[in-house]
Amino acid sequence: MPALGTTVRARRVSGEPPWLRSYTLWVLGLVVLLLLGRWALERLFGFFITILLALFLGFAIEPIVDRFARRGWPRGLATLLVYAVLAVVMAGFIILVGSLVVTQTTGLVKSGPDGLAQISQWLKDNYDVNLPTSSAEISKRISAAAPTIAGGALGFATSLLGLIFQVFTVALLGFFFATEGPRFRRALCSRLPPARQLEVLRIWDLAIQKTAGFLYSRILLAAASAAAHGTFFAIIQVPYALTLGLFVGVISQFIPTVGTYIAGALPVLVALTISPQKALLVLGFVILYQQIENYVIAPPLSARTMELHPAIAFGGVIVGATLLGPAGAFLALPIIATGQAFFSSIMMTHELVESEMFEDVPAPSTDADEAVDEEVDAEMHGTQPSEAKVDEAKSEAAEGED
Repeated sequence: MPALGTTVRARRVSGEPPWLRSYTLWVLGLVVLLLLGRWALERLFGFFITILLALFLGFAIEPIVDRFARRGWPRGLATLLVYAVLAVVMAGFIILVGSLVVTQTTGLVKSGPDGLAQISQWLKDNYDVNLPTSSAEISKRISAAAPTIAGGALGFATSLLGLIFQVFTVALLGFFFATEGPRFRRALCSRLPPARQLEVLRIWDLAIQKTAGFLYSRILLAAASAAAHGTFFAIIQVPYALTLGLFVGVISQFIPTVGTYIAGALPVLVALTISPQKALLVLGFVILYQQIENYVIAPPLSARTMELHPAIAFGGVIVGATLLGPAGAFLALPIIATGQAFFSSIMMTHELVESEMFEDVPAPSTDADEAVDEEVDAEMHGTQPSEAKVDEAKSEAAEGED
């Protein structure tokens, strides 16, 4: 067995630094931790989204729960009352829209052959497209597509059950966040120094304010969308115009990313029972209004209710959807608004220097301005300005003042 000094001398002779082995172990350990963290993040990504949605729900209803708590209500009972009101509103909306869907689907099935013949004739006359109209041919094609339809129905049912479970999970966690909000804050702040406690409470309060502003903007957008679509549907004489407008307004605003497509499908289906032309008109208006809302209505409204610049709001939604999917698109605005408000409150501001670059409409430059710019450039680059030009500009400026 070689002596310790012999081993050290051998390392020195071979050129191996004495810290190399420990450094290698640290790097390997860090790589293993990163791989484990990535594995855990992939497995818990869905739960992370659920926590974010539950926090959003808790922030949204906590101001209402606080009002009831100030009047002597227990926080748990106040939260249950808010949930009960939300459940009644959602149930009424589902019953209203559900009855419409059942009625229109039944009518569409009964008028299926005539409607298909009408659509086929319209496509043939205008676009030279031939669709099968005989019962035998239609039955044959439906039988051929039956496995695909069955697989799609099974996948839809599975997704629907998963969505229902996630909704109940978010509702349960949101209930605890709203009910136990003060207890959570006490538990968190009790482990922080006073200065950090103030920062945490400030962020928490900003999150509640911006979430309320976000919901307010969503409600306004839903009302505007419902009014616009309901009016258009009534003008072109689509049945159930008011109900369809309400459906489009609510679904398009409170279901992120895919809500617009879901909202537009039902009015198109109802219009299709009347004529293909009206269905195309409805589809065109839904697409047109969505673009107007995205680029004209929503950005300034977000800037007013959440104090977000329109460009930041638009870019934030894109980033949120890219990182977290539909939930990220829905939560991006309140998260960005909270972060912006917090950093704006802690960052120092300074008095601005005089410069035409700060003006929306820059004033025309004068000889005096050019001389000052030359002097500033000289100070920055170590050169001397033209003294004669500076003196001439200053004298002209003094004569102008006289």
